[in-house]
Amino acid sequence: MTRPELLVRLRALAVHRFGPRAAGLSDDQDLFDVLGIDSLAALDLLTDLEVAFSVEIPDWEVQGATTLAGLADVLGRRL
Repeated sequence: MTRPELLVRLRALAVHRFGPRAAGLSDDQDLFDVLGIDSLAALDLLTDLEVAFSVEIPDWEVQGATTLAGLADVLGRRL
């Protein structure tokens, strides 16, 4: 899967989890700041990612990934 394809799917997951305001996120905007999510919501999103992409991602691997671009990089290494 290409990076642009990953970003499209990630944005769709963010919209599903956090509502329509996530649709306007740029790839480099901080999800915590823009969407006001907390660590529990971040774990829920991680679970969504694992299910949607059929991968297992250790928590430590996504700790620094606070943007869609960062999540795409993590997923790109796992797929």
